[in-house]
Amino acid sequence: MEKPIIALMYDFDKTLCTKDMQEYSFIPNLKMESSVFWNEVQTLATKEGMDGILAYMYHMIRKAQDNRLSIKRKDFEDAGKHVELFPGVETWFDRINAYGESLGVKIEHYIISSGLKEIIEGTKIKDAFEKIYACEFHYNENGVADWPALTVNYTNKTQFLFRINKGVLELYEDEKLNEFKEDRDRRIPFRNMIYIGDGLTDVPCMKLVKVNGGQSIAVYTEKHKVEKLLMDQRVDFITPANYEEGKELDYLVKTIVHKMAIVNELVDIHHEQSKT
Repeated sequence: MEKPIIALMYDFDKTLCTKDMQEYSFIPNLKMESSVFWNEVQTLATKEGMDGILAYMYHMIRKAQDNRLSIKRKDFEDAGKHVELFPGVETWFDRINAYGESLGVKIEHYIISSGLKEIIEGTKIKDAFEKIYACEFHYNENGVADWPALTVNYTNKTQFLFRINKGVLELYEDEKLNEFKEDRDRRIPFRNMIYIGDGLTDVPCMKLVKVNGGQSIAVYTEKHKVEKLLMDQRVDFITPANYEEGKELDYLVKTIVHKMAIVNELVDIHHEQSKT
């Protein structure tokens, strides 16, 4: 019998890393303050009636062109080398995988982020993930970013939960994604999902996982920013963004994984007894 699979799904900016990923090297290379850049993005989105994610991607291209900065795929991947991860993140995935293995379950990790996939792919942890769902650029014949190829905004993030749920991970598999499949036949049931994010932009995913039997966790560096999510029952838990062994998040996730392993065992027993 195949091992049950538990999916841990993460936002990236301010969840695994300490700030928006563009703020480590891309924006400083423009000789701009981060607040100025994001204010310009907001102004552009408001003036043109644009989706905020499309606005920031467009603004990145425009500002890079204005400042004669190279914006090839490798430039974004190089920017990923400067991303600062929260304490314990680099060892987190192997530790949680090993813990799952000790309980007879398989752990898979996924990114669902409105940040840039190319930057994430330049970080030290890129190989930890089964799949990275994030914004991507299209690159012209010269290899220069010229247009958004994929945008992941705050509401369409939820489609990726269903992809993970059904095991339909490739974006081109639309028909397969929309085919009816009984809950018991889906690759990763929602009860086996843990979503980790940092705030309001993650609420649609957090709520969807929570109401379907999974667990949602909001991590923070400033507790007051996430307390209302807990009070409004949008998340199950809040905890400091520290992924080190023995810290609150480590204990919390391991406890949830343990609970999920037990529930899966009980479900298997129920199914076996139902056959008789």
